[in-house]
Amino acid sequence: MGNVCASYPELTAVNRCETSRFMGTWFVIAVKPTYFETTCSNAVERYTLLSDSHHDIDIDFQYNLNDPITSPLKSLPQRGWVQGNKKDSSNWKVSPFGPIRLDYPIIELDQENYEYTVIGQQSRKYLWIMSRKPTMDPVLYQRLKKDLVEKHKYDLTGLREVPQYWTREEREKRNLVEDIADEYLSLEIDKFVM
Repeated sequence: MGNVCASYPELTAVNRCETSRFMGTWFVIAVKPTYFETTCSNAVERYTLLSDSHHDIDIDFQYNLNDPITSPLKSLPQRGWVQGNKKDSSNWKVSPFGPIRLDYPIIELDQENYEYTVIGQQSRKYLWIMSRKPTMDPVLYQRLKKDLVEKHKYDLTGLREVPQYWTREEREKRNLVEDIADEYLSLEIDKFVM
């Protein structure tokens, strides 16, 4: 399996990532998807720092299987380990299940406000563009895509934007009232609610 990554240069992670500041809610804006993310919507990851555990971070990943609101809500809890300096490192490992630990390098990060991030993967098969809000400024999104191609040598074929469609009811059901301001709620309720 080592030969798969051999043709790619080593991914460059950001210089700094304060672990405590990275914690909290992230909305998945776009992905080069894993098997679980090929049709998902309303994908949200919540990171919780632990102090007395066999791993450093609990990751609560929840998403609608297909259409927002109406399709089944799925959950894929994960565990994370900060590599090196536990308080400030952009190199993590994450386990979606069992003993598997996958590299989880933080390759782009809003160093000032921690409002956006990009997680990469050495083979360039997967990536996650995430934001603290359910939408991302189109100019920023295009810049991140450009950096992924030029700086990180990604082929963005297969990149999919993850629908983020929220109503008051869905926001409350998912316990995201403090994370989604009213301005991000959709008024087109009939689109997904039968």
